[in-house]
Amino acid sequence: MDISARGLAYQLLKSADGASTYSNIAIDNALKKNALSESDKGLLTVIVMGVTERRLTLDYIIDRFASAPEKIDAPTRVLLRMGIYQMVFLDKIPEYAAINETVELAPRRSRGFVNAILRSVQRSKHREGIESLFPSQKDGEAEYLSVKHSMPKDVCARFVEIYGAERTERIFDMFNKPPRMTLRINTQKISREQYAKLLDEKGICYRLSEKLDNALLLDNVSFPSLPGFDEGWFFVQDEASQLCVEVLDAHAGERVIDCCSCPGSKSFGLAINMDNKGEIYSFDLHKSKLSLIEKSAERLGIDIIKTGERDARKPDESLLGTADRVLCDVPCSGLGVMAKKPEIRYKDLSEFKRLPEIQYEILKSSARYVKVGGVLVYSTCTVLPEENRQNVTKFVSENPDFELTDFCVGKKESVGGMMSLAPDTDGTDGFFIAKMIRRA
Repeated sequence: MDISARGLAYQLLKSADGASTYSNIAIDNALKKNALSESDKGLLTVIVMGVTERRLTLDYIIDRFASAPEKIDAPTRVLLRMGIYQMVFLDKIPEYAAINETVELAPRRSRGFVNAILRSVQRSKHREGIESLFPSQKDGEAEYLSVKHSMPKDVCARFVEIYGAERTERIFDMFNKPPRMTLRINTQKISREQYAKLLDEKGICYRLSEKLDNALLLDNVSFPSLPGFDEGWFFVQDEASQLCVEVLDAHAGERVIDCCSCPGSKSFGLAINMDNKGEIYSFDLHKSKLSLIEKSAERLGIDIIKTGERDARKPDESLLGTADRVLCDVPCSGLGVMAKKPEIRYKDLSEFKRLPEIQYEILKSSARYVKVGGVLVYSTCTVLPEENRQNVTKFVSENPDFELTDFCVGKKESVGGMMSLAPDTDGTDGFFIAKMIRRA
């Protein structure tokens, strides 16, 4: 039986409510199983990602307009979130469509209630303006930032501590915008110019990356519509992640070790930069994920990657002191990629307390692979200083054989061998990169 984009979005959001799955993965799986038009694919993605991203804000609005919000069952709350999200945050969807289609999805027993709440929100929006739906800054900075940007108060407080209130709001604004898709062109098979021409022929809008010679940026495009996936002409990788690969600066014939490699995009970029000559060891703790690297490498025509299951805190003794380049892209809190994985914002910050200790153990162990004169790059996709600068500073103070070295990528220069990237200033994920050389 055919299902509408909104109906499928409702199913996905109900399944995900309170679960630990990422919405982008759920969407990809749903698109493979259901035949939807291009416009419906876009609507499904926007609603699922948007409702997930704005859940805290939407619940605030629901609770304002419901007389007994604690009595709203979970499926009904999901429907209300969907309807309010479309009315408040999607300009191109007519309000009558957002309301009527949402009410149609509701069971008969709750249709009247859903319709009443949505109509009340609609009236308030038109009578008093959208801003009236949110708290004002007079209600307190934490409450204002939390509800307006759908970020838990402890996350808001931590960002304000790092960046200040004004910049925090700019960063949150970027996190709440639909993320761009960034492609890394496989120049072993096709040039960026040749691939751009194919996009022109299909009428797909794109921009050439100003930071990288082999990257393309796309907005509002569904993955299946892109040409050349099966042929291995590209893979998806954010600009920040691609910049990290450029900082490592691997060359043909070298031995490179990617210590925490899954899902593998950095290993692929390294192999392409090496002209598929040399050897790359791609290790990861989770054996089940390594097959994804192997399949993607085959698609891309890369045969210099050797995968292996390994706890990065326990290095391969046979490889110690043999690597020209080592990439230590450690597991992190992920607070720099909330635009792509909005569920991360709702995690309790206490879950991340042990991460710096684990990351430091991985960094110390990974450094043992580097030969004299070799390069070690440490990176994360988070913004917390305890996971970034503090770990690196501690490492070089305790390991005098390693020295931080400055680098430049695109038009951006590191400071003291370290670089922080942010969505508001760099248009990328939040990311951290440090480059070190082993001198002795």
